Formats: sequence, structure tokens, C-alpha cells
Amino acid sequence: MSQKTNYRPAFIVVTTLFFMWGFITVLVDALIPRLRDVFELSYFEAGLVQFAFFTAYFVFSIPGGYLISKIGYKKGAVVGLITMGAACLLFYPAASFRLFPIFLLALFVLAGGITILQVAANPYVAALGPDRTSSSRLNLAQAFNSLGTTIAPLVSAAFILSSSVASSAEVSAMGQAQQLAYYEAEAAAVQGPFVILAIVLIILAGLFSVFKLPKILEGDDNKSGSYSVALKTKHLMLGALGIFVYVGAEVTIGSYLVNYFLQLDIETLVEGSAVMSSIAAGLSTVFSDTSIQDMNASQLAGTYVFFYWGGAMVGRFIGAGLMQKLNAGNLLGIYGLVNVSLILISMFSGGLTAMWTILAVGLFNSIMFPTIFTLAIKKLGKHTAQGSGILCTAI
Repeated sequence: MSQKTNYRPAFIVVTTLFFMWGFITVLVDALIPRLRDVFELSYFEAGLVQFAFFTAYFVFSIPGGYLISKIGYKKGAVVGLITMGAACLLFYPAASFRLFPIFLLALFVLAGGITILQVAANPYVAALGPDRTSSSRLNLAQAFNSLGTTIAPLVSAAFILSSSVASSAEVSAMGQAQQLAYYEAEAAAVQGPFVILAIVLIILAGLFSVFKLPKILEGDDNKSGSYSVALKTKHLMLGALGIFVYVGAEVTIGSYLVNYFLQLDIETLVEGSAVMSSIAAGLSTVFSDTSIQDMNASQLAGTYVFFYWGGAMVGRFIGAGLMQKLNAGNLLGIYGLVNVSLILISMFSGGLTAMWTILAVGLFNSIMFPTIFTLAIKKLGKHTAQGSGILCTAI
């Protein structure tokens, strides 16, 4: 009983890290329209923003695991937070002087900090209590990560994207002085949020460094694990394969939902249903100042994507509760079969049935990552940090 009481404050503190990196990841997405203006980017160059961000997972995961095996999980998380804070500060001069290579470097370092944080935080949360409920804890922590990804668009809409972005033709029609003023305003719109994030991250690193966290993993006593041993662990490598396949499926579905809904003729579906119209009107009120009547088909489709990612958040809260009572592996298998069924129904049906069954995939995707992760790192002992690095590389 005392263990639960002692672990609860640690769980709350570590869960704030999950919220922060989810929030920051989506905030970067929201900044891309502004960044295209500040740096006058082509769509290819704008695509490099995401490329730089996610390449860091591949580059930093293995070194991050090695670092954490040497300095411990708590210090590893602090290093991740400080790295993120320093990267956020780099965005200020990058935007001021409109230096795109410096911006990409800052973004790469930011994502590297997030990666180190993930490598440290995921296994640590899983170990904060009985082994049988490790999947439940990580699902709950990841639910707050999803909460961060859900709140970030609201914050960006209110404070970052509240003013409209001028088209290329509109910018070209401006005088030189007006263009300069416009670019300065766009740079300020990017700089402010990153400076605030830097301050928050550095404060969080300071608080995290003085907070007394229990040493609950073998890697926290500075015993160095081995990648060669980790790579020979069958259930770990199967977990890495599972995460690789899962992330690919989740992101692919999420990326093509708008096009899929356009193919289903979303405008006709919404017009033919009072419920669908009400949902679209409600979401448009929350996420933008565009009325449903003024929305084009792509905007209309985009509003419903909220249910895919929102479902992942809700599903993790539900999954955390279910795994207190049910076997995590069995529940993972059931959710996987449900998702296969939902995708097949969507493929071979049409209209609202096809639309809502594919959106429901987000709900049942929810527990995949945290559950696969906890099952994959079981019984790794001092090799847990290396195992976490391998799993994060698979992202």
C-alpha cells in the first residue's frame, strides 16, 4: 500500500512530460503555414520540416538508450528537457534572420530531445508499480500525451493561426516596406510560442531534477546494459516490429482520411444528415472561425479527422482502466482483430458506414503503442534502456 502512495507523485510528475512532448509535436505541425511565410518555403522545403522532426527518432533513439544506461532515467529525462528548451531558443534567431538551415537544425535538436525523453519516460512509467499493471500505467500516461496533441490545435488556432496567412499573390502585391513588416509579424508569431515553450521546459527540467524519484529500474544504479543482449531478445524484437507496423498503419490512415472522405463525397453525407451537420458545425466553432456554410469539401473532411485522433486519447483512458482487470496481451489481440474488422467493413461498404468505421480505428488503435511497448520491455532488467531505444527507433 505504501508503494502505491510513494509512486503516485512520481507518476504525476513523469506524466507531465508525456503531455509536453505530445503538445509540442502537434504545435510544430500547426506552425508550418507560418513557417512557409517566414522562410518563403516551397512545399518540398515545408516537407523537410516533418522529415527533420521524425528523422531524429531514428538518429537519437539508440544513443539515447546508451546515455540513459550510463546516467540513469531521471538524469536522462532532464537532459531531454534541457535539449528541447535549448532547441526552442534557437528558433528565435532562426526566424529573426530567416535562416532556414538553422531552423531545421533547431527542429532536429528539439525532436532529439523529445526522443531522449521518450526513451527515458516510457519504461520508467511502466515500472512505477506492479508488473501486471504496467500496460495500464503506460496507457494512462500516453492518454495525457494524446491530451496534449488534442489541446495543441486549440492553442495554435487561438494564438498562432488566429490571423490569416497571406497567399503568394497577396505578398507579391505588397510594397517592399509592407512585405518586410508582414514577414516580421509572421516571424513574431513563430518566435513567441517557442520562447514560452523554452521557458516552460527549462523550468520543468529544474523541477524534475530536484524532485526525488524512486530508483526502480536496474539502469538507475548505473549498471550498463548491452545492445547485443537486447537485440537477441525475441519478444523485444517482435515488439519493435509491432511498433514499426502499428505506427505506419496509424499515420497512413490519419494522413489519407481527408482524401478518403472526399472520395466518399463528404459534402453530400453531411447535407443529408442533421446529426452530421450539427457535428461539423460544432467542431468548426471550436477549431476555426469558419462557418459550415463557408467550408469547402476538404475543410469539412478535415473537421471529422478530429474523431480519429480524439478517439486515440479516449481509448487510452478506457484501456488504462480495462487493463487493471484484464490481461494486456489478450486485450491487445482483441483490439487488433476489431481494427481489422473495422477496416474491412469500411473497404467494402460506403457512405456513413465506411466513414465512421474507419474513424473508429483510432479508438482501437489507442492502446497499441503503450501496450506493445510494455510487453516488449518485460524482464529486460539492466538492458531496459537499450530496449527502449530500439523500440523508439522503430517509430
